Amino acid sequence: AMSSALVPATTCARGSFAARASPRGVSRRARSRPSRGTNRFSASAVSDTKELGAGWVSDELPDEVDVCIVGAGIGGLSCAALLGKYGVSVAVAEAHSVMGGAAHGFHRDGFEFDSGPSYFLGLSSPPGESINGLRQVLDAVGETLPRGAAVYNSLKMYFPDGNFECVADRECYRDAIRRFAGDDAVKEWDALEEAMTPLGDAAVAIPFAGMRADSGVVLTMAKYVAPLVKALGGGPKGAEGFEDAKWLRENFSALVDTHVRNEWLRRLLDLECFVISGLKADRTSAAIMAFTFAERHKEEGCVYDYPIGGSQSLIDALARGVRKHGGVVALRQPVERIVVEDGRAVGMKLKRDGRVIRARTCVVTNASAWDTVNNLLPEDVRLKRRASGDEKHTETTPLCDSFVHLHLGIDAAGLPPASELGIHHLVVDDWSKGVDGERNVFNISIPTTLDPSQAPEGKHTVHIYGAANEPYKRWAATTRGSPEYEKMKREAADDLYRALEKVIPDIRKRVEVEMVATPLTQKRFVRRHEGTYGPGVDMTRANLYGASLAPGPATGVDGLWAVGDSTYPGIGVPAAAGSGFFTANSIVSVWKNLKMLYGPKIGKNV
Repeated sequence: AMSSALVPATTCARGSFAARASPRGVSRRARSRPSRGTNRFSASAVSDTKELGAGWVSDELPDEVDVCIVGAGIGGLSCAALLGKYGVSVAVAEAHSVMGGAAHGFHRDGFEFDSGPSYFLGLSSPPGESINGLRQVLDAVGETLPRGAAVYNSLKMYFPDGNFECVADRECYRDAIRRFAGDDAVKEWDALEEAMTPLGDAAVAIPFAGMRADSGVVLTMAKYVAPLVKALGGGPKGAEGFEDAKWLRENFSALVDTHVRNEWLRRLLDLECFVISGLKADRTSAAIMAFTFAERHKEEGCVYDYPIGGSQSLIDALARGVRKHGGVVALRQPVERIVVEDGRAVGMKLKRDGRVIRARTCVVTNASAWDTVNNLLPEDVRLKRRASGDEKHTETTPLCDSFVHLHLGIDAAGLPPASELGIHHLVVDDWSKGVDGERNVFNISIPTTLDPSQAPEGKHTVHIYGAANEPYKRWAATTRGSPEYEKMKREAADDLYRALEKVIPDIRKRVEVEMVATPLTQKRFVRRHEGTYGPGVDMTRANLYGASLAPGPATGVDGLWAVGDSTYPGIGVPAAAGSGFFTANSIVSVWKNLKMLYGPKIGKNV
């Protein structure tokens, strides 16, 4: 049975969003003005009496700041909080009624739901000892998770050829491979793991906190040369280990092809990649996967974390981090245009009242690359991009597919105990469809097995979604609310229920609250181009804004930087937070960056 415990966390995946993520009945209440330009308002109710956190509070935007940020997703909030810590004034404009982007939470009829991610590592590490990008942001800005995090050590997998409980333990993983694929497959896994070990150590040795997009990176990364040399050259291969550095810039499939022939094991490794990045091994970074396995199978043991209060508790912590350092975040303030003058981004124009918030230093976009270039850049900038070929580069970059979701509030009477039922489950319908086949892989979360406060007594919240495997084109021609749309939603819900029945056979009889979400919901609430999960390429080796641009936050427009999964390192909550580090560091002087790196410890590898 899954083991779990509640631990304090000084605070940290990526997912999607929710059907009807914008709650009804939200009102605003004026507060006193704590400082010039920060008149604050708070939501007073969300369909029940639950108290709302900092991510639901909206500030008044000043006329001018150092940096304007479009969007309050993980990347935007991380960047804003870090810039505030660096002494930079920041204003964030968010179109939704809650912060968090694809990671926000919402309430319905007494149930609390995560819109997307619920699978985390590194929340429960001691202060300054996590290697999770988001946790390092929170440690850097002095924020915590007041209610802590629950820890557990396994998730349950349901395959066409059998089920198993995947414990975060090396020997357990090897035993599962032996059970499904035999001893020869275990030998292939052992060879792959040996090849990955120095890469995992090397990936850990290079922290987000030291990254920047200018020559100052020579100074900020100097601190990490010794750990990197030790990772690559300190293993059993000695100096020959430095040759392994080539794999840091390769896709994971290059390593897999070298060491693995067993088809079942290859499918499993594709699945591991797909769950993390939305991409199979041929488009997932070898370094990211090496790091993932190294962390999960480390000798001292590994636990997964779930933040008490759900993913919204992480967003609330980031929001507090922004405000404690002087930043402001305005909700329900969609941006109409990034203002560009003489070829340089100098502010953002709000859609609701036409105000322009001026940026003395630069503008940061947390919108996707496609939404930024198609909807936010002025026409003259778009024409220049077209002439240079950058527009074609962006438009022809592959996209991950979107999602269908089911958020449920259910009666838990008669179900197995929470410790036996477990929080996380993964269902594969048919190996022959491929892990990226339409509605073939489903992620299931039952967070109330660890945090019962998210549902009324005797109830559970359940979230299931098709993992980046729902084509947007299937829904593009439909209209929300139309009979055709409702019929398609019921068909999608049926597929989701069938997967859920592997975990809770009588799930349909237990439903008290049901919400079905589609790619159109994803596009509407999270404002994602075609409702996409993210870029369909390895973002450690690409820049969506231009083929000639290095991987990282540059957009090709002077004074405009990017954060989020449309930039390095790509998809996932820690990755999005890492992009916030990369961009914030690039905006400030190298000396401020170095002060953080050599100040109080904010991460195990920093």
